[in-house]
Amino acid sequence: MNVVDHVRDMAAAGLYSNVRILSSLLLTMSNNNPELFSPAQKYQLLVYHADAIFHDKEYRNAACKYSMALQQKKVLNKTSKVRTSTGGAAANIQAQSLPSEIEVKYKIAECYTILKLDKDAIAVLDGIPSRQRTPKINMMLANLYRKAGQERSAVTSYKEVLRQCPLALDAIIGLLSLSVKGAEVASMTMDVIQSLPNLDWLSVWIKAYAFIHAGDNQRAINTICSLEKKSLLRDNVDLLVSLADVYFRAGDTKNAILKFEQAQMLDPYLIKGMDVYGYLMAREGHLEDVEVLGGRLFNISDQHAEPWVISGCHSFYSKRYSRALYLGAKAIQLNSNSVQALLLKGAALRNMNRVQEAIIHFREAMRLAPCRLDCYEGLIDCYLASNGIREAMGMANNIYKTLGANAQTLTILATVCLEDPVTQEKAKALLDKALAQRPDYTKAVVKKAELLNREQKYEEGIALLRNALANQSDCVLHRMLGDFLVAVNDYQEAMDQYSIALSLDPNDQKSLEGMQKMEKEESPTDATVELDGDDMEGSGEDGDLEGSDSEAAQWADQEQWFGMQ
Repeated sequence: MNVVDHVRDMAAAGLYSNVRILSSLLLTMSNNNPELFSPAQKYQLLVYHADAIFHDKEYRNAACKYSMALQQKKVLNKTSKVRTSTGGAAANIQAQSLPSEIEVKYKIAECYTILKLDKDAIAVLDGIPSRQRTPKINMMLANLYRKAGQERSAVTSYKEVLRQCPLALDAIIGLLSLSVKGAEVASMTMDVIQSLPNLDWLSVWIKAYAFIHAGDNQRAINTICSLEKKSLLRDNVDLLVSLADVYFRAGDTKNAILKFEQAQMLDPYLIKGMDVYGYLMAREGHLEDVEVLGGRLFNISDQHAEPWVISGCHSFYSKRYSRALYLGAKAIQLNSNSVQALLLKGAALRNMNRVQEAIIHFREAMRLAPCRLDCYEGLIDCYLASNGIREAMGMANNIYKTLGANAQTLTILATVCLEDPVTQEKAKALLDKALAQRPDYTKAVVKKAELLNREQKYEEGIALLRNALANQSDCVLHRMLGDFLVAVNDYQEAMDQYSIALSLDPNDQKSLEGMQKMEKEESPTDATVELDGDDMEGSGEDGDLEGSDSEAAQWADQEQWFGMQ
């Protein structure tokens, strides 16, 4: 047993710090005396040394050392050809025990991927002949191709993964996300489903994810529910998270939150999907719970995008947009494919009047998640903010034609129509269609109420809002009902509605303003006193604004470091 064998054994035992020190010393000895180790031994030392550096997360250095190992392997290949031609059987045995050249190339690609050098990673893996590619190489290639927009190559690589490993479910999801038909994907797994017991659920699982990636949310919900009810798959965390996400996409916030909570109770260390859960909780006004959730996830792992997104949502809904922007950028740095991080950063940029930069982020979110309507809504909001009604209308019509006439697409199109006085009647007809399909769809109710308010049809608005609140409790709906009740001089019930709204979201400024305005109108003798108090409070608010400016400057420095764009 020679010294290189000892290095190999330590590497196999996971003693990377020891491997790094010893292999470094041995490589220096080899450089000073090339005859000390054979070409094969030097190749081994370079690979083990690179593995130890990779383990220490020095990826650029590791990629360099792996490349040196490949150069050494070329020297070794030349010498081994000579030995083989002279009948060296021992040389063949030694070559078989050496670290795999294919594995070294995979490691280089892995380094490049972590360093976000995707083109370099693709170039390395493309250099491996198709027949020599292992399933993990094909899987990495497929993900890189998809990210680069090379969909045809991605499909080919995912199919190759399934050919070798027919139960590679993430590869199945990858194919479905690239618009490959569910029936075609299912046919690639049929043999294994029929040959193994207790896998009859897999074809239904494929059907569910096919519906998800086709944007057919209701059928996806029904299919996942049928799976979740099966005794063998009941309380599966991944299924619950997927179900929660589809409820969210369908605009059913209540059921989405319930399913996320159920998944979280089953797995307290769950990270996947918690960014969407945190966003929904923040949007609903539960900022204290969001803060707790973010802190808990940071304790689990700060190397995932989700806790940064959750903290960013807390900052965004606390109107601390500069901090939300920084946290969104940090999340994107950790995971450039995080749709929720892109939406957070886009929303923060939009609210800071950096509309063109926001548009870039919403477009990237759309590319990654073409069936998520909130990506389109963010982009449409940007167009409307910059008076691009024509662009917003084009986008809304495209969504309507692509995803069909459901409550969400009808409401998005109606929202744009409301911005143009000429298309008010069209907006009303679209909202009526949306509410006929889903009377409880909050966004449609809100837009219809806004339209009725413009037309001063207060009694119709009150009836609409009461009907919507019969089966749900929503801060915005209660506040709008309060506004309508004020318009018909029903001050007492209006005050009750504002109180309910504030109990649901204590940070809802509009409900607070409505309540304060009523109190002043009801007590004219106290109005001057309250105005004086407001003046005093105003000076305090100026102080707060100055503080937020200094905070914005502080975060701006960090934004530059993270390469905001």
